[in-house]
This record gives sequence, structure tokens and C-alpha cells, in this order.
Amino acid sequence: MNIQQPDYNPSGVGEINGNIFGLPSDYESANLIIIPVPWEVTVSYGAGTAKGPQQILDASVQVDLFDLDRPHGWKQGIFMMEIPPDIFQKNEYYRTLAAKIIERLAQGQPLTNTPDLTPVLTEINQAGKQLNQWLFTQCQTAMNQGKRVAVIGGDHSVPLGYFQALATKYPKYGILHIDAHADLRDAYEGFEFSHASIMFNALRIPQISKLVQVGLRDISHEEVNIIDQSHRRIIPYYDRIIKQKLYAGNTWLDLCREIISHLPEQVYISFDVDGLDPKLCPNTGTPVPGGLELEQTFYLFRELVRSGRQIIGFDVCEVGNAQWDGNVGARIIYKLANLIN
Repeated sequence: MNIQQPDYNPSGVGEINGNIFGLPSDYESANLIIIPVPWEVTVSYGAGTAKGPQQILDASVQVDLFDLDRPHGWKQGIFMMEIPPDIFQKNEYYRTLAAKIIERLAQGQPLTNTPDLTPVLTEINQAGKQLNQWLFTQCQTAMNQGKRVAVIGGDHSVPLGYFQALATKYPKYGILHIDAHADLRDAYEGFEFSHASIMFNALRIPQISKLVQVGLRDISHEEVNIIDQSHRRIIPYYDRIIKQKLYAGNTWLDLCREIISHLPEQVYISFDVDGLDPKLCPNTGTPVPGGLELEQTFYLFRELVRSGRQIIGFDVCEVGNAQWDGNVGARIIYKLANLIN
């Protein structure tokens, strides 16, 4: 396949050809490589996001390719790698083990009770480390060929290897984080690479100079303390405060410009779909009432680009195992693919 094939009609019926949006791209010809990571080992509420990449792939052929922001954006070449079956199988295995740990903790009992689950926890943490290394290698390989990279979860633990790969290329970059949760817990439930710990782990990477979080509305005391003691390395935009400002007459444009002002020149977008109103992602892992509208987030991303900042990569995580969730997830990915620069 080659994106330049003359008979391709972007207005035609979406072809089910194994690639996202039915595009006629392959790894070699594409400018943007999408890496699916079907992993939700540490999910602590609703399950199913490991099947999110497949739902997105299935729904993507229903997305029309004309985009007002970049009408011919599809021509850049967008290729989604095969959903790795071995990672999905490992996810199923380790998810079963993690459920035993979560259940033990929920009962208020220590992991050292009989049977001792501490070796199981060690095994799960090692599996998470191996996943991070795999993604790091995949991302570096693509980046070394001059390609852009996007990651599809799975739960929100998955992009850490990509953060680490970007740190080898960019001496300083920021993260614009869309989420209902701050994800700043230190090894939540004992899992070093928990979905609730992704931004705690990200901040261990010194090249990440700023974390701007938008849509927060379900947060712990400990996480608030981490934010307050971060010396403004972390800038929170709580959903309630956003709404209060909008109700009081502030414009979303002014808020977007304020949000963006905290970010450096290179910006990574980490998009947990539970940052949106749950009507848009009802089957996500941990839905929370409130949240952003989809066009609000797109407006924020457009303003980011208009500010002259560079989007260097992105992930879309926590898409649920349902047709509607896959539909919304596919549209987020296409929009970000057309805004990445």
C-alpha cells in the first residue's frame, strides 16, 4: 500500500483493510505511526479498555476524512500497527492476578496473609516495566525514522515508555493532560505502573518541565498536596473552577489562552477520555459526572497550535469496549493527527 496511490478516493466508502480509517498507508509510507497497547492490568473499577484499540479501529472507517483544520490531513500517511496479540494475552493473565491483590486490599487485609501475594505484586510490576521498555523501543524506532508517534490505550498507564522515548529527543517538554483524575498516586494499590500513577511516574522524568491538567474532578488529598508542593511544575484546572468561570462570563477562549500560557514550546497531549462528559465515553474505566465537551478540547488544541507551540506526540487512553466509545475515540485520534506538527 502507498498513500500516493492515484485511485484512492477519500470521499469513498471506508475500506476495511486493517488500517485505521481505512487509509492506504503502511509503516514505511506513513508520517504518523499509531501504536495500540491493549493493557489494563491495574484497572480498579470498570474493565474493557484493553479492547479500546479494536473498538477504535472498527469505528474509524465511519469517520469522514474532511477536516476543517487540515482538509488533506489524511495525505500525511497515518498507519496503525497491529494490535499485539501477545500483549493482550499477557494483559488477560496479569489482570487476573491483579484482581486478587485489589480484592485483598479492599477487604482491608495485608498482602502477606496466606496466600502471600507479595510475589504476585512483584511479578505484575516487572511485567509493567517490560511493557514500558517494549513501547520505548517501538517509539524510538519510529522516531529515529523521522516519524511522529501516537499511542492508543488500554488504561492510562500505557504511555510511560513513550514519555521516556521523547525525553531522549527533547531536553524539555510539557504535558497537556485531559483527565477527570490527576493520576498522581505513588504506586496506587502497590502497582508501580498503575493507571492512577502515570503522571506521578511521568514527573520522575526530568525533561518533563510542566504538567498542565484540565478537567480534574475526582482527586485525593495526597494528590492535591503533590500539586500544591510542586512549585508550579503542576498546574491544575479543576472542572468545577472552569465551570464557575464560564458561568461568571469568562470565555473559553480566555481560559484556553491562560491554560496554554503555562506550557513550554514543545507539548505532548495525554488524553484520558474520562476527562470528557461521560455521555461521550460511558464505558470508560472510571467515569465521573461533569467534564468537558469534545469540541471544547478541540478548541483548546487549536489554540495551542495557534500559539506557535509544537505538538510533539499524543496518546488517547481509557476508551471503553463499546461501539459509541470507539466512535468518539476514533474522532479524537483523527483530530489530533491533523493538528500534530
